[in-house]
Formats: sequence, C-alpha cells, structure tokens
Amino acid sequence: MNEIAAIEALLFVSGDEGLSLEEMASLIDTSTQFTYQLLMQLQQRYIESKTNGLMLLEVGNHYQLATKKEYADLIKKYAVSPLSTNLSQAALETLAIIAYKQPLTRMEIDEIRGVQTSGALQKLLLRGLIEDKGRVNGPGRAILYGTSAYFMDYFGLKDIKELPTIDELEQSPDESESDLFFEKFNQQFQLNEE
Repeated sequence: MNEIAAIEALLFVSGDEGLSLEEMASLIDTSTQFTYQLLMQLQQRYIESKTNGLMLLEVGNHYQLATKKEYADLIKKYAVSPLSTNLSQAALETLAIIAYKQPLTRMEIDEIRGVQTSGALQKLLLRGLIEDKGRVNGPGRAILYGTSAYFMDYFGLKDIKELPTIDELEQSPDESESDLFFEKFNQQFQLNEE
C-alpha cells in the first residue's frame, strides 16, 4: 500500500472534519512521526504541482484537503451556477436529519443515513442552509452541524419547533405541510437523483 495515497484517500473521505495525525497513523498502522513525514511530502507535492487544484491544510490539530486559493473564483462560480443549484435526494435527506436532530456531527449523520455524507454537507454549507454550531468536547473535536438563519428564512420558520413532527409526517404523507422540504426545493431547484 502506498502510504501517501492512503493518507490522501483518508483525508478526502474525512471531508471538512479532517483527521488528526494520531488518527491517520493508527489507520495506516505507522508511527505519528512517519505519518507526519508523509503529510509533509503530500503537502510539498501539492505546493509544487501546477496540475493539482488541492492543498493540505492543518486546522487545529487536524489535517484536511482544500482547494488552492487561485481557484476561489471558479469555486464561487460553481456554487452559484445551475450545475450546483440542484439539491440531490442525499442532500435533502441530510438536511432533514440535521433539521430534526441538530446539533449533530457528520459521523452521526452518516450513521443515520447509512452512507458517507460529506459531499451533501459541503453542498448544504455552500448554500448556507446549515452551519457550524460548535465542536464536540472530546477526542477529535468533531464539528456540530445545525440549520442556519437562512434555512429558517427560506422555509418561513420562526422556530425550528414549527417543523412538522415525525408523527405528523408519517400520518399524513399527502398533506402539503408534511412535504415541507420536497415541495420547497422542488419549486426552487430541480431534484437530482443520486
């Protein structure tokens, strides 16, 4: 196994939460010192590469992948383009989970959905529908996600308690109130299937 490629893959799937040096060392079964050397090699590759749009960031005691600054305008253009205005079923499901269970971590969302959700989270963050609500007190200090003020405005809610209850959703699937997420986004965005 190529350890640098393994670290890169782990950083990619960890999304915006990133991984600590200790977590990566444990996952690839090497020492923290050797893992740090591998990270520095990966970082140098990204710096020197003219054909790579990524960079390695150290945020707190975690490492994560990010796009290079020179692509910021392109990323902003993508974020507002028709290509990204669609919210997938996965993003809608993730948004519903966050709305009803907030605040919660990416790992908790992944566990509820049964699949990895970092892509959906990134899209929801770019849209401003969710936001960082703090960090978990404990190892890894995972980010807690919750709905944003924009989410509340967009859905015309004064309080998150105005969302229909799970019981209401299960009892009346045909009523328009129970279709809050789907109807609102279907009007605004075309729904992509993932």
